[in-house]
Amino acid sequence: MSSHPVSSSAAQEVRAATPSIWRAPQISTRWWPVFLRNLLVWRKLAIPSLIGNIAEPLIWLVAFGYGMGALVGTVLVSGVAVPYILFLASGSICMSAMNAASFEALYSAFSRMHVQKTWDGIMNAPVGLDDVVFAEMLWAGFKAIFTTTAILFVMLGLGISHSPKLVVAWFVLLGSGITFSCIALIFNALAKGYEFFTYYFTLFMTPMMFLSGVFFPLEQLPESVRLVASWLPLSNAVALVRPLFMDRWPDDWWLHAAVLAGYAVVSFWIALALTRKRFKA
Repeated sequence: MSSHPVSSSAAQEVRAATPSIWRAPQISTRWWPVFLRNLLVWRKLAIPSLIGNIAEPLIWLVAFGYGMGALVGTVLVSGVAVPYILFLASGSICMSAMNAASFEALYSAFSRMHVQKTWDGIMNAPVGLDDVVFAEMLWAGFKAIFTTTAILFVMLGLGISHSPKLVVAWFVLLGSGITFSCIALIFNALAKGYEFFTYYFTLFMTPMMFLSGVFFPLEQLPESVRLVASWLPLSNAVALVRPLFMDRWPDDWWLHAAVLAGYAVVSFWIALALTRKRFKA
């Protein structure tokens, strides 16, 4: 009978000694070698990766921008008539940042984490799990900005926009890529196989593509839907980038930036906690 209190006390001590998965991120400079490792591996496939990432958005741009643009003509944005090709380009490049970051933080990160066991090998060195997840998040953000930079140069070549404010848009796209990589890492931590990512694309990314003002103004949506859409991360990215394409500063930029930053911080914390739980770290 006396063994029960002892065993119960021991279990409580073990639970007390186990750190919470929700503890603050413990990031050190050791994330850099992990990031560099991904860069060196990817460098061999940089050209095919670039072609694959920019082909789809450019097809969207040509097919809808020039095809439908000839029918639509201009679109009103904050009372200003904007050519549809510019309207679509400014939205589709945000969508490209979302897709590139999400694919890298889902399929590629899952392969390194679960299939190839690369993360396990890295953590045999003095590198913590927090550093690995942080490096994966930044790497997915880098892949996004690499893709969007290439698309920006194509858009400049096509003469869609020559606004000097595109430099600011570049930084917004980088932040947007990081935000979507943080969100995708949540699903990466939960996934048991590649099939799981279908839920993310079908239930989250696809609806957001059509509800975030990429293809048509948000004002066309019913008020209740527009209210929800205005808080989606892609909507806020588009709200920041599109005025910069128009050579204007975005209205309420601080609110849109705060929404993206909030998504990034909260999502990274959740992703890190779920990854710790998966690795029991």
